[in-house]
Amino acid sequence: MGNQKLNIYGASGHAKVIIDIIKSIDNKTIGYIFDDNEKLIELLGWQIKRSVNTKLLTKHSAIIAIGNNKIRKEIVENKQVQVAEAISHISAIISKLTSIGKGTVIMPNAVINADATIGTHCIINTAAVVEHDVVIENYTHISPNATVTGGVKIGEGTHVGAGAVILPNLNIGKWVTIGAGAVVTKNVPDYSTVIGNPAKPLQK
Repeated sequence: MGNQKLNIYGASGHAKVIIDIIKSIDNKTIGYIFDDNEKLIELLGWQIKRSVNTKLLTKHSAIIAIGNNKIRKEIVENKQVQVAEAISHISAIISKLTSIGKGTVIMPNAVINADATIGTHCIINTAAVVEHDVVIENYTHISPNATVTGGVKIGEGTHVGAGAVILPNLNIGKWVTIGAGAVVTKNVPDYSTVIGNPAKPLQK
């Protein structure tokens, strides 16, 4: 059976990592790269297409290569994209006892342990750790070197900053922002921003 081609939607630096991941997988190759920014012409040697070209946009399934959670969700809901299955870099360590939704990307050296459940269009970034029995809902981004310890639940659209740690069995709401290096010791309500060690709400 031949290689499966994947489209990439987005041509930022995040897309460069997606290209590297696809190239690390034996049976997958790049189809087309799309971005609606007219100033972007090519990325790492690939010509950038526009999403108005629906024939090419729908020719292959796609990964949304946008780091911003809200924009990623808008593209999924408003563009004619066929969502690809989750992809992971060859160096990632992923338990076979996990559930990972479509469009999710697992980056180099990430670790996902047994009985973790990860939703659609999530980003588990470089060297992030998702421990056992964690539930991560759709459109969430776990940044590089962040650690989500056992039994944690994270709501839709949440961004966990680089190097942050979430202690066991906590509930993190939807569309939460956890600052880089934060240590989360308590539950965090929806739409909150927390920073520091121990993490506290950011004062407006």
